[in-house]
Amino acid sequence: MVIAMTGFHPLQIRVVKMNKPFISLCPEVTRAHALTLMDWLEDERVTCYLSDSRDVSRTLEHAIDRTQLPILTHLFNRGGRFFMAYDRYDDPVGFVRLIKTGSECEIVLAIGDSEKWGRNLGARTIREGMKMAFLDMRAKKLIAKIHPDNARSLKAFLRSGFKLESETPTLKSFSMTAGRYLKLLREGAVDDATRIYITEIDKARLESLIALEQGPVVVELEHELERAVVVNPQQVASNVVTMNSRALLQLDGEEMEVALVYPEDADSDAGKYSVSSDIGAAILGYQEGDAINWRISDRTRRIEIRKVLYQPEAAGDFHL
Repeated sequence: MVIAMTGFHPLQIRVVKMNKPFISLCPEVTRAHALTLMDWLEDERVTCYLSDSRDVSRTLEHAIDRTQLPILTHLFNRGGRFFMAYDRYDDPVGFVRLIKTGSECEIVLAIGDSEKWGRNLGARTIREGMKMAFLDMRAKKLIAKIHPDNARSLKAFLRSGFKLESETPTLKSFSMTAGRYLKLLREGAVDDATRIYITEIDKARLESLIALEQGPVVVELEHELERAVVVNPQQVASNVVTMNSRALLQLDGEEMEVALVYPEDADSDAGKYSVSSDIGAAILGYQEGDAINWRISDRTRRIEIRKVLYQPEAAGDFHL
């Protein structure tokens, strides 16, 4: 299948614009999702560069009819991993499929909602796909095979850092290695999110935690650690959320006070959120005034860091 898609200042308070493209990937596929996917695959503008049979929508319809289950995830994960792509409003806009063979993985994706074309969602979906391929599936190399006339895909993959590996008159093969991905991620070249700051001590402890934990939140946490600017504990700005900090957040329209803690200290009833929870991984390293979109409990939430109420480094509590 070939893709068819369209300087840190210690005292600075940053207000982040929320109009950046946003995509989250969800592995669960419901019957409603499958019907939406069928609609997309009946649009010739979506399927014109797909190498699958033009009858793929009909094949999918037959598969859906053979089962009465409300969740159809198993049908879409045969031979690879399948994800629905959601925008910031939790509307499905496309899909990603990752097919791993040995240490290599092929990425196939489409932005199926034609009304959302031209909004840079394709490039954002590629970045989410890379995150899953390299940090969850542990691929060493990610490959994208694109038709030469598919200008949108060519542009999106080049902008995401992929390199042309080979080409024929009917196909161009692009690749990204795990090493290159991590290098670009650390340089901020494959992620346009607000930069975050983590102390050397926190990073070392969290890397040990990641080595023992699994799950989608751990993938997000590892991604955040890889892209973070690492700073000396004595030099971190006092308005940055570090481990064991307390902060006042605004979660959508609700204010809440939280403490960012390690898993063994977590107690959500007392406002202590583990760094390996959705909220904990989301706020690590951000500063007062930062606002982010993050998927929490299967829906996208807007989180704003209103104020850092306590930070161990600012208080001289370097033993925490």
